[in-house]
Amino acid sequence: MTTRIDCDSCLVRGLHCHDCVVTALLGPPPELELDDDQTRALAVLADGGLVPPLRLVRPVSGPEIESA
Repeated sequence: MTTRIDCDSCLVRGLHCHDCVVTALLGPPPELELDDDQTRALAVLADGGLVPPLRLVRPVSGPEIESA
């Protein structure tokens, strides 16, 4: 059994990516990425209480551990 996830055919793409389990697990589609200026602008709006703060946490690489 195979499950295919096709964001291109999603009827609410863009509107509900923020609470999609696929987005939570795999990250948002590339065209929904925010640049630094956009991220700062949203942070200012969130600090003023106009929008909720972004909850996106981006993965970071862990330390490389060499085995003996």
